[in-house]
Amino acid sequence: MIFYRIYQIFIMLPLLLILTVLASLATVAGCSLGGGRWWGYYPAHYWAKCWCWLAFIRVSVRGRENIIEGNSYVFVANHQSAYDIFSVYGYLGHQFRWMMKKSLEKIPLVGFACRKAGHIYVDRHSPAAVRQTMQTAEKQLAGGMSVVVFPEGSRTKDGHTHSFRRGAYMLAMEFSLPVVPVTIDGAYDVLPPDALLMRPGRIVLTIHKPIQAGEGGHDLNQLMEQSRQAIISALPEKNR
Repeated sequence: MIFYRIYQIFIMLPLLLILTVLASLATVAGCSLGGGRWWGYYPAHYWAKCWCWLAFIRVSVRGRENIIEGNSYVFVANHQSAYDIFSVYGYLGHQFRWMMKKSLEKIPLVGFACRKAGHIYVDRHSPAAVRQTMQTAEKQLAGGMSVVVFPEGSRTKDGHTHSFRRGAYMLAMEFSLPVVPVTIDGAYDVLPPDALLMRPGRIVLTIHKPIQAGEGGHDLNQLMEQSRQAIISALPEKNR
């Protein structure tokens, strides 16, 4: 393990810092020149894979046949650690934009690149800010894009899956879009909340079957419960 830590500090982390800057600059430049759909996704897609490759973290995906390329979905996933971002971004295999905390916009260069890419910053400070967030999300969805949301709102501190917020589901109801539950298993062990550095390991993404809207649209409470049950069904007992 000591050799792995030396590798992390002196090789992996410097490389990832360089790759983060390059991916951010590519995103900003490409989106500024009008190629937002491609440049808003693929530089970060490969950047996320590098975060897994260089850390010796293997990601496998189950259920990719449940989604259709080009379709719009609202993906909802449990939130185990920061490595959820890299595993989903690198391996979901479907164009999307994130709904993310407003505070992440403050990350130098990366925050600006995310805005240029069309990711949706969630601002709950006032009713007007919430309306603006929803309008931005609706604009992305109306254009045929998918979104990914962590409905727990923040990473778990104890490894268990906690209660879901309804914001993502309101979007799905507005457009009668299918909601796709995604289970992330293994990210908590790869990077626990009290760890400074990641550990080698394996993360499994399970893409569940879409929950389609009925003739009258979605029922909010049923949709939230059904998606949560799907997510925890692919988790070990200790993470449910």
